[in-house]
Amino acid sequence: MKKPCPVQIVLAHEDDHNFELDEEALEQILLQEHIRDLNIVVVSVAGAFRKGKSFLLDFMLRYMYNKVAVLLMDTQGAFDSQSTIKDCATVFALSTMTSSVQVYNLSQNIQEDDLQHLQTLMFLIRDWSYPYEHSYGLEGGKQFLEKRLQVKQNQHEELQNVRKHIHNCFSNLGCFLLPHPGLKVATNPSFDGRLKDIDEEFKRELRNLVPLLLAPENLVEKEISGSKVTCRDLVEYFKAYIKIYQGEELPHPKSMLQVCGGDKPYIAPSDLERKHLDLKEVAIKQFRSVKKMGGDEFCRRYQDQLEAEIEETYANFIKHNDGKNIFYAARTPATLFAVMFAMYIISGLTGFVGLNSIAVLCNLVMGLALTSLCTWAYVKYSGEFREIGTMIDQIAETLWEQVFSKLFEVTRRRMVHRVLSSAQRQRLSSNNNKKKN
Repeated sequence: MKKPCPVQIVLAHEDDHNFELDEEALEQILLQEHIRDLNIVVVSVAGAFRKGKSFLLDFMLRYMYNKVAVLLMDTQGAFDSQSTIKDCATVFALSTMTSSVQVYNLSQNIQEDDLQHLQTLMFLIRDWSYPYEHSYGLEGGKQFLEKRLQVKQNQHEELQNVRKHIHNCFSNLGCFLLPHPGLKVATNPSFDGRLKDIDEEFKRELRNLVPLLLAPENLVEKEISGSKVTCRDLVEYFKAYIKIYQGEELPHPKSMLQVCGGDKPYIAPSDLERKHLDLKEVAIKQFRSVKKMGGDEFCRRYQDQLEAEIEETYANFIKHNDGKNIFYAARTPATLFAVMFAMYIISGLTGFVGLNSIAVLCNLVMGLALTSLCTWAYVKYSGEFREIGTMIDQIAETLWEQVFSKLFEVTRRRMVHRVLSSAQRQRLSSNNNKKKN
């Protein structure tokens, strides 16, 4: 039987400071038949290099006895000699996005840069040396955190903004003060985790901390947009998130594809616009509901960017939907045929009355329309010279909207007016005949 051991799922390449997901290793963990459809709890411990993250996770492993899948995740030590600031920010962001409980492992105190790089749910202050000011544990940590997050007038504006908005970023925010585990742990290179070598005070507080995170009644199942995440789901989220940090663009919204994309038939423009407005409202509502850091003014810039991208995507869907309209697809040849027919009639009439110069001009336009029609047909058949085809489509669309559609509309209104007038005269005539009788 294989000996249990940690499994590395994210590989950090030191040469180009890039990250790679070991999909096979992740799937071996999360896609096991007996857990893949279970809801998952992800407890991630992040923090600086060699500050006891793995030491803490070892004790968590000894405690667990749950009926949901619990993934304990250790992160690469931040701010070591090999990591850049970007590497550290990436590790923190990735661990927070995938975890349901993020423990930020700190030594002795909370520094300003800990707030600047904050991607956490709970501060764990290791080696707390001031129990006479704030007692060990959760309550003392709560008092200490409130003190550290106070906004003061003499603080720099940036520091004030961090404190003002930090509570808006997380559903829950806590702090736990943990004493030093003892010199036998810190100075003995052969320490193997035996409880007898650990100070009693540390073990007592550890018995409070671990159940706080892992007791069945305290477990926080991973949720995304209000939906529980299973082990199978988390694999896909890992794959999507790692692509972000590999420099790939975020995927475009795909809900509209369910309306007019793929093999879906042509939909009325008014229905498409109504669906667009409904989905846009849902997207903006979702964006506003997610906790963010930076304040309203800062977040507004990203909301404007989101709305612009939605409108750009909608414009593409309009073109995609119009392409399925057989009459829209035939608009260019129909317009060119109409131009040739009109020029042919005008040329004949003007030639008959002796206006030869106008007749020649009409023949020239008719020949140009015929050449354009042949060129357009070749472009659509061969796929070559697409720029020329697009230009012909644009000219034909302009003619259709500015000339022919208006002529058709005027003609339609006159016909309707004549029909209504004729019907009204018939009714008047019928009423007169009844009066005479």
